[in-house]
Amino acid sequence: MALQQATFGAGCFWCTEAVFQAVQGVSNVVSGYMGGASPNPSYMEVCSGDTGHAEVIQLDFDPEVVTYEELLLIFFKTHSPTSLNRQGNDVGTQYRSVIFYHTPEQKVAAEKMIDELTREMVFDKPIVTEVSPATDFYRAENYHQNYYNENSSKPYCMFVIQPKLSKFAENFKEKIKPELMN
Repeated sequence: MALQQATFGAGCFWCTEAVFQAVQGVSNVVSGYMGGASPNPSYMEVCSGDTGHAEVIQLDFDPEVVTYEELLLIFFKTHSPTSLNRQGNDVGTQYRSVIFYHTPEQKVAAEKMIDELTREMVFDKPIVTEVSPATDFYRAENYHQNYYNENSSKPYCMFVIQPKLSKFAENFKEKIKPELMN
């Protein structure tokens, strides 16, 4: 089966990239921007909050190894989908929780997952995650790519990204790439 594409915004793309790079069946995780009106935005422009873009990751995945529904569950369990335009200390619309769907099936799956998580009261507040059609994806600057793997000793990586990876490992041990298991 051919690879499929998924795009998620869950706050800082460094964190989201690191989580999804660890998932079996996921390849080619790229940090970038989506959802705004400004063509080819820079990081500084997106940080201003004036472009309408969100920090996102776009990935390719093998649905025979990891399903879109499993990716959605990882997405919801590794960030706060109840925080409007905020993840931790990162505040602004560029850090919103958003699923950009590439197919009608992805839209249905995302809406169904939100309904199920809401009905099961998994979170103590309402889910504010947007479900929007994918628009033009703008790749972030090179220094944002593969950020955690190249900067794991920096304080942000140790104190923000590493706890997210630990949470992912606790909840999704069977989905971690074997080469990352120790």
